[in-house]
Amino acid sequence: MELNQARILITGGSSGIGKATAKLLIERGSLVAISGRDKAKLTRVAKEIGAIALPYDASLESDIMAMYTELDTIWGGLDVLVNNAGIGFFGPMDEVAWSDFEQIFHTNVFGAALVGREAGRRMKQQNKGSIINIASSAGLRGFKNGTVYAASKFALRGMTECWREELRPFNIRVMLVNPSAVPTAFNVESREEKAQKDNMLRPEELAYAIVSALAMDDRGFIPELGVWATNPF
Repeated sequence: MELNQARILITGGSSGIGKATAKLLIERGSLVAISGRDKAKLTRVAKEIGAIALPYDASLESDIMAMYTELDTIWGGLDVLVNNAGIGFFGPMDEVAWSDFEQIFHTNVFGAALVGREAGRRMKQQNKGSIINIASSAGLRGFKNGTVYAASKFALRGMTECWREELRPFNIRVMLVNPSAVPTAFNVESREEKAQKDNMLRPEELAYAIVSALAMDDRGFIPELGVWATNPF
């Protein structure tokens, strides 16, 4: 697709993968809006990289609808959704609580589904568009203490496959990106970025993969893409 002047929404865009992707797309000439719950941080980052700040919580349906109402006023349409907002929880399966699933699924599954739904409605009217869901290698293989988080990413992967089948007749490309571990503010209560490590992925590797997938001519797309650190051991 032509990235110059493309209208792109990135949820969870104030740090990590979302911020790096927004920055790279803006450098390519795209019009980018980023969303997030921390209004002060989001506003600061948006000003820093030249994005539009949308301070909304992707786990709340009312916020999602308000966010799209604002986007409709600004752009009147949407070319790309990068469905990136996500949170984590890790613990032994015999200590998992109902509330753990509720908290994680409200953002990683329910919120992602409704953000995608609203993007799909607008893209069907245009008969074009691209949706990229950011999942995880945890959505491909379970791991110790990963019951809640892996379940949410397996669910996102399943939803992505369903959307792909529904939206292809409308020229809408639906893609899934599965990163392995990336040190970001993910799963950090203070939302401070983790220190980068030489042998692990950076947000920039994921941004490069996302932008490269979008840049392919609209006649083709990459259904699913995994990005791993070469030697994290």
